[in-house]
Amino acid sequence: MSDSETDGSTEQMTSRNILGSLLESGLHEMNRERSGLLLSGVSAGLDIGFGPLMMAVVLTLSPGTFGDLTTELLLASVYSVGFMFVILGRSELFTEHTTLAVIPVIDRQASVRQLGRLWGLVYVGNIVGGLLFTLLVTLLMPELGVVDPTSFETIALKLVDHDLPWLFVGGVFAGWLMGLLAWLVAAAQDTTARILLVLIVTGTIGLLHLPHSIAGNVEVLFGLIVSSAISPMDYVAFLALATVGNAFGGAVFVALLKYGHVVRGAD
Repeated sequence: MSDSETDGSTEQMTSRNILGSLLESGLHEMNRERSGLLLSGVSAGLDIGFGPLMMAVVLTLSPGTFGDLTTELLLASVYSVGFMFVILGRSELFTEHTTLAVIPVIDRQASVRQLGRLWGLVYVGNIVGGLLFTLLVTLLMPELGVVDPTSFETIALKLVDHDLPWLFVGGVFAGWLMGLLAWLVAAAQDTTARILLVLIVTGTIGLLHLPHSIAGNVEVLFGLIVSSAISPMDYVAFLALATVGNAFGGAVFVALLKYGHVVRGAD
């Protein structure tokens, strides 16, 4: 057997291992109790809020703003903090491996109803957790002394001040990246590699200002509470289009394509 054939076989086996890991994870989550899934979702919604909070702190303390390279890189870096807490802490995030739970359905090991149950419980938990985090920080904000309320408005406007089609398309790209992150994290061998992957992938989402439905839920909620420039309709439109886009991006561009190429490669 040639070196190229050996390398191809190794790569194929690695891909099948990743797929098997995601299948097992998806089935495990689908079989969890409702209360466990909901609480895990709330925990993720709370934890991810530290990213938007740190963004507001950076905007408050930095001499620059959006468009300044140094500030943009700092914002993208701290944006990933919340994702690190969630992913390394193994809480349930709607746009990470939960989206790839569509793989067991494609593989006919689970039903669409089971997938809908998982998505619904995790998503509701994420949104509730984000709301609780926002309310807590709003109460503490005057005493923190390091956050200017206008920074929350600036961050929120960066997400909602777009045409509706952009919110959906941007959401597709964000969901695509999060699905890819789940695939890569499953392949990573150690915690250091996982941290770097989370930093790179979610930092890319932050740098491009793509609409992530769960982190963005906190970002826009902050703006809605502290600023009259953000309306309830802005929040609803953002959340709906970002959510649909995220789910579509993760399910189609990662779950379907990865499953298809691994299965066909094995044949």
